[in-house]
Amino acid sequence: MGAAADSRGAILEGCRMAIRIAVGQFRDLTEERLRFAAQIGATGIQMNNPNLPGEARWEEADIRSLVETVEAAGLRFEAIENVPTHFYHKAMLGLQGRDEQIENYRATIRAVARAGVPVLGYHFMPNSVWTTSRDAETRGGATARRFEMAEVEANADDLDVLRAFMPTTLGHASSMPLFGKDGPHVSEDQMWANYRYFIEAVLPVAEEEGLRLALHPDDPPVPMLGGVARLFYKPENFRKAYEMAGRSKAWALDLCLGCCSEMPGGKANVREMIEHFGPLGAIAYIHFRDVKGTVPDFTECFIGDGNFDPAEVIALLASTGFDGFLLDDHVPKMDGDSDWNHRGRSHAIGYMQGLVRMAEHTGLLRASGAEPTS
Repeated sequence: MGAAADSRGAILEGCRMAIRIAVGQFRDLTEERLRFAAQIGATGIQMNNPNLPGEARWEEADIRSLVETVEAAGLRFEAIENVPTHFYHKAMLGLQGRDEQIENYRATIRAVARAGVPVLGYHFMPNSVWTTSRDAETRGGATARRFEMAEVEANADDLDVLRAFMPTTLGHASSMPLFGKDGPHVSEDQMWANYRYFIEAVLPVAEEEGLRLALHPDDPPVPMLGGVARLFYKPENFRKAYEMAGRSKAWALDLCLGCCSEMPGGKANVREMIEHFGPLGAIAYIHFRDVKGTVPDFTECFIGDGNFDPAEVIALLASTGFDGFLLDDHVPKMDGDSDWNHRGRSHAIGYMQGLVRMAEHTGLLRASGAEPTS
């Protein structure tokens, strides 16, 4: 475990690396995914809620097997994003049984870190991401995700419709919180108290293990959905959480540019988040995607068609010292695309590679593989 521990420790000491591109957003590590990453020129892999044994926690040996498979393919295992929501939904909601869930989460942090994965992404949305349409049209007739708050409000008392807006696995889970407009609510103050309780319990373990916990913004970024308040829907609340965490180097962001762009003000939020957290070294990695429009009505789109200028964002990341990885996230589905949207992902990854290479050529970024700057 020595080399892995040294590597994890270097992260918390501020070791500088070049900005790089990873492939992610899948649960099963297959030969096809590894070959796709290698063929498209990515340097690393991220997995989202990987299919692993365990109903309440993960074990080191199972995660280490994934890491070894990725490394054998000549790739870096950059991060795991998300454990199953039922691993910690009681902690998010402050329910009886949260202490047991938190203890299991602490064990999972140790397992992830000791297996050689430096970042564990998480969200604090008990009823997760909401989508009102999955086949909205974008450029050239490609289809993409859309969110319309008017659709939510029009069906505020129809819980079956509301559940259809949630991810399928959560929408059918009776343990996931969902209330009609006149039902009980979980307030923002309650959610802040729950977040403080959770982060104060798990962050010390991450610090001990040299692992970064990377917080994902709320999607969609609205104050409440289904009777449950959201916290991370505006920039000032991330600053509050950072202070709550004692400015720990183990507290970081999985900065989804799409979620920031969805917030009222659009691209201004993207700039604000990067300018504030970039110089602090608090951005672990980036979801590089965008949308057209903002809440209450937005549609995902191809990079370059949305609210912010992708080239400007790369320059801003470089100027603030970001040295993590960029990741394809949600992408439009092109004609003839696969279920995982290989064509849409190829466009997004190629676009990011071009931006990074131009930034290197113009001196905004040092080239990948160069010695760290002092």
